[in-house]
Amino acid sequence: MLRLWNCTTGELLADRISRGSTPWGRAIGYLLRRDVDVAEGLWLDRCSLIHTVGMRASIDVVFMDETQHVVRIVSRARRNRIFGGGARAVATLELAPGFAHGRIAPGDRLRLE
Repeated sequence: MLRLWNCTTGELLADRISRGSTPWGRAIGYLLRRDVDVAEGLWLDRCSLIHTVGMRASIDVVFMDETQHVVRIVSRARRNRIFGGGARAVATLELAPGFAHGRIAPGDRLRLE
């Protein structure tokens, strides 16, 4: 598991971040989950568009550019929808619903370690 830092604020945000690097891990994501714990998340490289079709859990979605700067945040993403981060987005972070509020803002730089 990896740790997620907000480099802009210096805050450790979560210590159980998985990296969805395989096609299967990226496709499944949180589809089978009923909820997402506040200390966990899923980082998806090369991902600028996600869907919540069939999901049972609500999530926060953070889209980042190539330097891991936040370009868009979707708080409490509703089920059965498609969300995109825009032209600059190249990575996506899925977190517990409401988690990003007050902790992550557009322009912040995030880091995994």
